[in-house]
Amino acid sequence: MNLDPQIAPLIEALDAGFPPVHTMTGAQARATISSRFVPPAKLEPVAEVRDESISGPGGDIAVRIYRPDGDSLPILVYAHGGGFVFCDLESHDGLCRAIANRVPAVVISVAYRLAPENQWPDAAEDVYTVARRAADNADAVDGDAQRVVVGGDGAGGNLAAVAALMSRDRGGPPIAGRLLIYPVIAADFDNESYRLYGNGFYNPKPALQWYWDQYVPAPADREHPYASPLRANLAGLPPAVIVTAGHDPLRDEGNAYADALEAAGVITVRCPFDGGIHGFMTMPMLDIAHQARRQACLQLAQLLG
Repeated sequence: MNLDPQIAPLIEALDAGFPPVHTMTGAQARATISSRFVPPAKLEPVAEVRDESISGPGGDIAVRIYRPDGDSLPILVYAHGGGFVFCDLESHDGLCRAIANRVPAVVISVAYRLAPENQWPDAAEDVYTVARRAADNADAVDGDAQRVVVGGDGAGGNLAAVAALMSRDRGGPPIAGRLLIYPVIAADFDNESYRLYGNGFYNPKPALQWYWDQYVPAPADREHPYASPLRANLAGLPPAVIVTAGHDPLRDEGNAYADALEAAGVITVRCPFDGGIHGFMTMPMLDIAHQARRQACLQLAQLLG
């Protein structure tokens, strides 16, 4: 399994001068990540992009709505990655624009509450709340209430998977599908992909453990299905497109979740990108990122019909 040739020098550049995230507080990590963020010189156009807020269980939830041309489009409620601790609407603006255009779908990007100031299950409750409101008010975005999808990358993939569980367990809204991009699925730090890629591949094992410490500090809580979706009864969940990166410590979690979904009779589409690392789909300088965006969105569109 070969690392994409564009990625090796990128890892070195990303790691240069960056202090280990697990040595910082959440606020320090947020500030450090924000200081290194370089807005793209050119944004992919979408027919309409607007910022709004939705009343949530912990106060107003900021959202950014991307609506491409078309009527009665699917609605994708999207949770950004960032270890439950950092990233925001800006960090994932490019990816959300790409998804909106390529599915096509109305994408609602969610600025959920961040850890450690807000701990489990606050972030998941925010994503579920936005999904429920999106289904109830689909006409406001020219969307199809029968095709509400949840999605996310990394920690956001966890929140999307949990939001789908909440929807099933709480009687709605009906979720038509899921887009889970190298998702965090269980607090399991001792599998093969952690051993192979837990050091030197941009998303090291100590950082991943630290993220869990910020969001779900009590080890017993990490076994709850709303923290580790792999522990859930998966029957009756909506279809899922699962993207994995070959050189990602989280690769085996994504594969284990796909295995478990298939065993539960859930339609599951696997999109493995063996040459990728964690986070690669948010890196527009990589050819493999554009390939993955196209393929994952095509698979989701086919699932939704």
